[in-house]
Amino acid sequence: MRRTERYPVKGTNSLWQLYKTVSFWKVFKNVIVVELARFTPFMSLKNWLYRTFLRMHVGENTAVAYKVVMDILFPERIRIGSNTIIGFNSTILSHEYLVDEYRIGDVIIGDNVMIGANSTILPGVTIGDGAVVSAATLVHRDVPPGAFVGGNPMQLIYTKEQMEQRKQAQEKENT
Repeated sequence: MRRTERYPVKGTNSLWQLYKTVSFWKVFKNVIVVELARFTPFMSLKNWLYRTFLRMHVGENTAVAYKVVMDILFPERIRIGSNTIIGFNSTILSHEYLVDEYRIGDVIIGDNVMIGANSTILPGVTIGDGAVVSAATLVHRDVPPGAFVGGNPMQLIYTKEQMEQRKQAQEKENT
């Protein structure tokens, strides 16, 4: 289950009430920073933009690929660990606006995580240290440390223990 805070709305759908929940100027600034970072080829500059202007926690040696979309409403609720790779054209959301409510939740991505291209990470999930998320995966629940997951909806493909057994078997086979 994702950990999100839920806020019911009355009348029009929640997205029509967006600027009652977050400042126009915050969104305006965040859009500029996110779009600039999406096309910046320098990892150190990209991470500096995220840390400085979006107040995100981004660990050392983290690589965010070309065209990754970060949440523009609540980016400060995204934490990315060290030595992590986020693949091309992925999206990380810490909010979701629905017809009768909106939800906000922290996204925590651990150290040494690999997220494949075109993946979407929904609010309120934690991706454990050393996990691998296959390309084009919809991450709608927590990913255990060291696990390999993939698909839409996301499914567990291998646990950490199974991954280690496969690695040992391949090493044995190669000798």
